[in-house]
Amino acid sequence: MNNQSLPQSDADPAADALVIFTPSGKRGRVPTGTSVLDAARLLDVDLDSVCGGRGICSKCQVTPSFGEFSKHGVHARENALSEWNAVEARYHEKRGLAQGRRLGCQACILGDMVIDVPATSQVHKQVVRKAASQRAVTMDPATRLVLIDVAEPDMHEPSGDYERLATALDEQWQIGPVTAPLSVLRKLQPALRRGKWQVTVAVNIADTPARVIDIWPGYHEGPLWGLAIDLGSTTIAAHLCDLKTGQVATSAGVMNPQIRFGEDLMSRVSYAMMNADGAQAMTAAVLDALNTLATEICAEAEVAPRDVVEAVFVCNPVMHHLLLGIDPVELGQAPFALATSGAVTLSATELGLTAVNPAAQTYLLPCIAGHVGADAAAVALSEAPDKSDELVLIVDVGTNAEILLGNRDRVLACSSPTGPAFEGAQISSGQRAAPGAIERVEINPVTKEPRFRVIGCELWSDDPGFAEATAATGITGICGSGIIEAVAEMRMAGLLDASGLIGGPEQTGTPRSIAEGRTYSYVLQDDRPAGGSLIAVTQGDIRAIQLAKSALYAGARLLMDEMGVDTVDRVTLAGAFGAHISPKHAMVLGMIPDAPLDKVTSAGNAAGTGARMALCSRAARAEIEQTVSNITKVETAIEPRFQEHFVAANAIPHATAPFAHLRSVVPLPQPGFNAGGGGQPGTRRRRRRG
Repeated sequence: MNNQSLPQSDADPAADALVIFTPSGKRGRVPTGTSVLDAARLLDVDLDSVCGGRGICSKCQVTPSFGEFSKHGVHARENALSEWNAVEARYHEKRGLAQGRRLGCQACILGDMVIDVPATSQVHKQVVRKAASQRAVTMDPATRLVLIDVAEPDMHEPSGDYERLATALDEQWQIGPVTAPLSVLRKLQPALRRGKWQVTVAVNIADTPARVIDIWPGYHEGPLWGLAIDLGSTTIAAHLCDLKTGQVATSAGVMNPQIRFGEDLMSRVSYAMMNADGAQAMTAAVLDALNTLATEICAEAEVAPRDVVEAVFVCNPVMHHLLLGIDPVELGQAPFALATSGAVTLSATELGLTAVNPAAQTYLLPCIAGHVGADAAAVALSEAPDKSDELVLIVDVGTNAEILLGNRDRVLACSSPTGPAFEGAQISSGQRAAPGAIERVEINPVTKEPRFRVIGCELWSDDPGFAEATAATGITGICGSGIIEAVAEMRMAGLLDASGLIGGPEQTGTPRSIAEGRTYSYVLQDDRPAGGSLIAVTQGDIRAIQLAKSALYAGARLLMDEMGVDTVDRVTLAGAFGAHISPKHAMVLGMIPDAPLDKVTSAGNAAGTGARMALCSRAARAEIEQTVSNITKVETAIEPRFQEHFVAANAIPHATAPFAHLRSVVPLPQPGFNAGGGGQPGTRRRRRRG
């Protein structure tokens, strides 16, 4: 990301501290003693402040993280941040600071640090694009309401009220045996007597014994609600669903706070390995986020937490283990053993989900194997490749991509470590999706001039009124979909050659190609004269995208090898990010194998859809548990052909694959910018060799 530092003058560089902000990933060196707020402003980090650093507004709250961060090359010690001062103490006394939070205007950086900026402290709120898609589901929820008449107590036939309630459930609804948690037993006798021995109970019949979730006196017709939660590496999305109709009342999402421990899965496994309490810290962070999200989503829908009686989770194996409080260390080394791969059912209280009914049940879909988790299983449930006559490739694009390939005869699965570049991280002007971020790009192949759209505005940058429409947000950076389109457009406009080199101004014919050391960058927007920032695609950005897309393509190609095919009939882009990728640009980049463009479609948040299907249907749970046992896992980490495919896929779109369908509809110029010319050819050739 942006590597910057304060003007040094006579300062000793050895006294500088490296600070890394999450979730933006922006990093740089600042003199020790710099406040977190000042460091954030220097590095163009989105950290709010209204009071001018006087410790009054609390908008600049941050969460420092301590320990070993091998991904960042940082060991953050406890004394790397100044101690609480009188201003923070006064604020905490009067208004309270959440545990672990500091005021950015008061806390000063004394050593290398990793600092998280929570969503509430960001001016431009993260856009978590995991909206629910419509899907017809035959309703058969595990939790339902039943009305029963319970026999009154009889001195001549002594038995407990609960035992007679259990008998009534068996006799009147054929539900039994049953258990009830303490939270229900405490309500039992008052409810029976107020209801004159008639009560309504919410009972979960997913397993044997069934479980009584709640009880109301007399006839109760209130709705029951469930949460379908897609727990991703980068974002967490939740859908609040009516368990009678399956309708989604509202959806919401937050950034996964574990980002501060590592942007990708292996970074988090490494953090757990290198810090004694690392796994527990990450579990606590995600549970806190889940409870906050559940509270907010219920408040938005005006639903009482007591009425949320069930939750279904889908997640990758590392998230799965951290959610359950299981150390993920075994997933960091071959043979990548899961603690459990089967579906998991447990109480919300046992899990640590406290913002719902205390007796609510939670269900985690089964994992397929190794690094192919419950999220991939949910995609398989939603998209049903095992029921397709055509050979379909399903790619769930994210920090760790899950890939499925199959039809009625056979389904294969693998995961591929794409990293966070597709999310806007590791990109020089990159950022997560938020208002002001460039999300769409077009480049005129003749003039080489760009036009773009930003999140929060429907106008293109060359449309009248664009400047006024974006005045509030500004143009803050470029998000994942934007960088994909920018790189693909550069390739189609002849600004980028097949090897991924950006041409100089003489080679490309545009002054937007500017020198950056030994390489070139392409300028999308330069607001520096007006006090803004330069937004450009650098050679380093191209390399980050090449690495990510090569991993994605290599995983898909590996499955095709295993299936014995060179082409597929259909390609489905899944995931919140996949829903916003242009099929044409994805194929120009070489993210996916060649196919007719009209056969490349988006499934939206397929994992979230699968979670909702499992929430609303016991049959869907049984189906996916059976389907998972029939999916063949292909392990990319130990397959030598993966590296061969990865290297060939570094070219844009590919070094050897003809991409005939793509070339029939999209022009792909063939410049060679390493052949000389453009101002510094010799230097650039030496860099390529070294």
